[in-house]
Amino acid sequence: MRAEITVRRKKEEPRWMLYTKKADFQEISARFGIDPVTARILRNRDVVGDREMERYLYGTVKDLHSPHKLKDIDYAAGLIRQKIGQGKRIRIVGDYDIDGVCATYLLIRGLRRCGANVDHQIPERIRDGYGINESIIRKAAADGVDTIITCDNGISAYDQLQLARELGLTVIVTDHHEVPKDTEGKEKLPPASAVINPHQESCRYPYKDICGAVVAYKLIQVLYENFGIREAEWAAMLEFAAIATVGDVMPLKDENRILVKHGLKQMPNTRSVGLRCLVEACNLDIYHLTAYHIGFVIGPCLNASGRLQTAELALELLLCEEEESARKMAARLQQLNEERKEMTQKGVDQALAQVEERYAEDKVLVIYLPECHESIAGIIAGRVREAWNRPSMVLTRGEGCVKGSGRSIRAYSMYQKLCEVQDLLLKFGGHPMAAGFSLEEKDIDEFRRRLNEQSGLTSKDFIPEIWIDVAMPFEYISERLIQELSLLEPFGQGNEKPQFAQRRLRIRDVRVLGKLHNAVRLSLVTESGFVMEGILFAEGDRFLEELGNKKIMDIIYYPEINEYNGNRSLQVVVKEYRLHGGEQEET
Repeated sequence: MRAEITVRRKKEEPRWMLYTKKADFQEISARFGIDPVTARILRNRDVVGDREMERYLYGTVKDLHSPHKLKDIDYAAGLIRQKIGQGKRIRIVGDYDIDGVCATYLLIRGLRRCGANVDHQIPERIRDGYGINESIIRKAAADGVDTIITCDNGISAYDQLQLARELGLTVIVTDHHEVPKDTEGKEKLPPASAVINPHQESCRYPYKDICGAVVAYKLIQVLYENFGIREAEWAAMLEFAAIATVGDVMPLKDENRILVKHGLKQMPNTRSVGLRCLVEACNLDIYHLTAYHIGFVIGPCLNASGRLQTAELALELLLCEEEESARKMAARLQQLNEERKEMTQKGVDQALAQVEERYAEDKVLVIYLPECHESIAGIIAGRVREAWNRPSMVLTRGEGCVKGSGRSIRAYSMYQKLCEVQDLLLKFGGHPMAAGFSLEEKDIDEFRRRLNEQSGLTSKDFIPEIWIDVAMPFEYISERLIQELSLLEPFGQGNEKPQFAQRRLRIRDVRVLGKLHNAVRLSLVTESGFVMEGILFAEGDRFLEELGNKKIMDIIYYPEINEYNGNRSLQVVVKEYRLHGGEQEET
């Protein structure tokens, strides 16, 4: 706790920024039958044009992009059909995170439905590391496997897939990570029979930011078409594409938002007994799941087995059709996630203390925690990034090398910056906001030095920005508007929950709530005398100390309907605030 408090004081105060994007909001309002406030939010999310607005507000699965626009997907589906017809043995090589597990599940179910002789292997995080490796390939050859299909990995496995070719294996790569480039900046695609990845320069797929499970889902769609299987059977697996999209923190834009929106609606009808049992083990209502529940409750449980043991447990749960066994596995995953949380908090405390003591002036934070479990390095890096608003990398001691995981800020493309120091790295991969890598322990200091010298960052890049959609007075809030805002869900990365602002509110009353004093009830009065109840989720005693004799408050908020004892009333949830000394003070 001491480190967290110290860091909070050190962190730059955020800038409150108001969107000023232009459009004819009244005209949009009239055309789509929505409030001008809602129209403004759509523009703030860069939803422009009649077609895109219609798709955003009312899009269905029919509005997803055609899978046939993915390079190599038709050839890959034809090749798989040929292998199935020949009775060839197919092996899926997945990944140990939620995206890889869901992708593996989708391919197993889809290929089995098509009559394939299929099995799978998911690399173990500690033993195998990320992605397909030589031992996995040699084992496949020894087992008589004819064809390997990767999912959520493989795009960087040039040497490994060259070995597979030499051993006579057919390989189909399905992936969504950045395509590696050679020293001349040209794409370095792996030597596979087919490579399905929207990030290829020659791929004409209109939306690039889909996760690995969505790529797999699209491949099954084409395969089902080839086998004459009803589209309804493909659509019935939509929830797994949705879970992976949220769990892998993909932007909830374009078709991702449609996938997640309708995948959540489909959850109550899921055919996976295991998924249903996991929702139950997490004490969630399957009829009212949100993207938050996927990202912060269900997703971490599915990830926990791959972090602390083997991702086979999560996959086995999803494939399980026997309820009693599924309940036991779901309980085990939930228990593993609790263990992971305790380990993570310990690592976060150590990392924040290290930054405070040694690296507070660094622009890129490179933290070495040799005894930390490598599986939680990325989570810890994310927490450090949140605390300091700087690119953060957490390194742990592995077998024969040091392994690292990083999380970035918008001003810093982590993958590109790792490319600039790749001579120090044994292996690396990722995208602008996150990356994984390995290097020798002796090179850590040089790695840190060069990343900082070449960061290109300035002090302005470290000031967090909080974006306000509309400076909306309390008087404008209504039940109808609040219900309409639900059209914008699901909220998440790239489709953030709207934020509104109101200045110079007089604080009429304050009450600290809860046994843990972790909520504050506020009675707020506008300059015109309009009263609105507010709720702030924060350490109540600390807030009272900060408040002192101050009487005026600026807030960033979200409106909601408060239901209590059968009564409904409007209230605002206070997300950010600024306190002022008195009514005469200028702000």
